[in-house]
Amino acid sequence: MAFRFEIIKKDSFSRARIGRVETDHGSFNTPVFLPVGTQGTVKSLTPEELVEIGVEAILANTYHLYLRPGHETIGRLGGLHTFIHWERPILTDSGGFQIFSLGSLRKISEEGVIFQSHLDGSSHFLTPEKVMEIQRSLGSDIAMVLDECVPYPSPYEYVKTSMERTSRWAKRCLEVRRENDPALFAIVQGGVHRDLREKSVQTLVEMGFQGYAMGGLSVGEPKSMMLDVLEWTTPFLPENSPRYLMGVGTPEDIIDAVMRGVDFFDCVLPTRNARNGILFTSSGKISIKQAQYVEDRRPVDETCACYTCRHYSRAYLRHLYLSKEILSSRLNTIHNLYYYMTLLGKIREAIQEGRLLDFYKSHNSHHGLETEFSNHFQSN
Repeated sequence: MAFRFEIIKKDSFSRARIGRVETDHGSFNTPVFLPVGTQGTVKSLTPEELVEIGVEAILANTYHLYLRPGHETIGRLGGLHTFIHWERPILTDSGGFQIFSLGSLRKISEEGVIFQSHLDGSSHFLTPEKVMEIQRSLGSDIAMVLDECVPYPSPYEYVKTSMERTSRWAKRCLEVRRENDPALFAIVQGGVHRDLREKSVQTLVEMGFQGYAMGGLSVGEPKSMMLDVLEWTTPFLPENSPRYLMGVGTPEDIIDAVMRGVDFFDCVLPTRNARNGILFTSSGKISIKQAQYVEDRRPVDETCACYTCRHYSRAYLRHLYLSKEILSSRLNTIHNLYYYMTLLGKIREAIQEGRLLDFYKSHNSHHGLETEFSNHFQSN
């Protein structure tokens, strides 16, 4: 499959940059946020609604689609794009994080991972080669290598062993990759240990992948520690390859990571929060179930142009949520994803216009957050 990443502009203060990714299913701009469509659907929304919101690419999950309905079934039906009626790019996560979350239901060895399905308890064996086979059948545009996501905290020796095995798994994925397979991204591991992260990057970069992800973060470590890991890691990654921070995150985390040179993000936060009645606004999050909104005629955010804010009041959204109506999840999800798409658009615009630092300070000020960003993060 075709894959190309081009850097369009770099920020003069930080490591942030604007880029463009080209695939067989279209192009998208970076920094980018990929809504999570774990089982081939971004919960509660149609593909047409995602396009209207401004979504350019989505994430689906290898583990879940392998179990149900099965990658071979999807392959026979024309691949994932056809199956889910999504014509734009798709990135598939290999399932390493889902396997990590299974806990006692999985056993890791050098060969791969034996795990029990969370659906019916059936036993399965996932190897690096199998992960490539599955993603080949799905026909995604970007595939991830199989990795082990280590919990925080974990003993240094365990993290080291896991990181080295992840690197060997990455090499096995690369060795079975075919010419028309999706672009392949490696996953940097190493926990919160600087020497392990640097060793992981060195090993993977020598192999040569089309992109590099940073895994094993946002798993319980302090935010400051996550930012330190990004600070150590991104300077060692190839300048002309996309950098992907997996499973992150909040709007503030995204801005902080962009300033440290990250290009791709994904997280269930905007969609999961929407289903739980938590909505993002230009002045912070609100919980729509609160009694103060019972007769509030205002939209969720008076500065927002999404479908929900153009047509519905906070009072009505509160009523839908408390009544457990399906429409509540739909309208809330439309708003939250629109907020994220708009945020990323504003970040790209700020980089383009050379005012990212001002944007960072303004955003944090509106949300009551610290506005300091030390110039030791500056790229030279």
